[in-house]
Amino acid sequence: MKERILAVGTVVDLELRQRVRSTAWYVLLAVSAALLLIVSVLLLGVAAAVGKEGGPQVFSVIVFFVLLLGSLVTPALSGGAVNGDRDAGTLATTQVTLVTTTQLIVGKFLAAWTASLAFLAVALPFLLLAIVAGGVDPVVVLVALLVTVLELGVVAAVGVGLSSVIARPIFSVVTTYLVVAALSIGTLIAFGLGGVALQTSQTTVERYYSTDADGNPLPGGVCDPEQRTTSQVPRYDRVWPILAVNPFVVLADAVPGQWSKDGYAADAFSGLKAVTRLAQVAPPEPSVYDDCDPARNTSDRRTQEQVVAATTPTWAAGLVLQLVLAVALMLAGGSALRTPAKRLAKGSRIA
Repeated sequence: MKERILAVGTVVDLELRQRVRSTAWYVLLAVSAALLLIVSVLLLGVAAAVGKEGGPQVFSVIVFFVLLLGSLVTPALSGGAVNGDRDAGTLATTQVTLVTTTQLIVGKFLAAWTASLAFLAVALPFLLLAIVAGGVDPVVVLVALLVTVLELGVVAAVGVGLSSVIARPIFSVVTTYLVVAALSIGTLIAFGLGGVALQTSQTTVERYYSTDADGNPLPGGVCDPEQRTTSQVPRYDRVWPILAVNPFVVLADAVPGQWSKDGYAADAFSGLKAVTRLAQVAPPEPSVYDDCDPARNTSDRRTQEQVVAATTPTWAAGLVLQLVLAVALMLAGGSALRTPAKRLAKGSRIA
């Protein structure tokens, strides 16, 4: 067991020395730190100006920013981890050592995952600044960091798996970016288009107090006749599960909500959670606005906190689906690297 762990550790060490030693890497981390500093100072300044605690907003925005940076950089680190060695003629040399295929691919994955966590390490001082500013729940800190680490691990696993299956590094890197884009942006596009495609008819009923020529209500509270119109409305409540696999939605939905005294979002996590949960609510049929009898009104007057409490959490299902995708690609990659190989892609380099 000890020898297996040492073998994986050796692969991780070699991979990190090879891929995270350039000056450009440290420049990227420095630029990230500068951007985080600017964002933190601006958000804290705005919070101080309006007399609110800026800690929750700063913390949530920084964590989202780290996830964004990791999603942009990790595919470049992991998408060519295996086939890049094949192109360089070093993969076959590694495969004839005592390092097994499983140890090789796990080591590559852990190295890419570790490199992606460098952005989280750079953000730690700013996260501590947000915590010191006050208002951040310790449970929010723990859950947000844990989910962010897992999400970056998913991206790293997808990249390593694809780099093992696809022969050319450029294609595997691009495919990894496409998978990440499909999860992050594609789900939003599919959600929007799906809701519009499944739109249904909605009857709108309106009734107002009668007014004179100057717009003043008539004495006695006289009401105009009801006005009924029919229109098409999107049905986002039928396609909301698409958002479950979005990494940013998973993060926001997993983190416990932080709400103001009025029941509205106190940080970016809760804001995104409330918006995505609201998509689960079906539009009323009919939609009624009645000045004369407000009890008939169907407008949703619940606060964001109440909407979240009444709807279904999706983060667990989304995270499980992401992990299934990552594990499946890693297993496919391990199968593709198994030696002796029965078949090789055309143009594959042996040594």
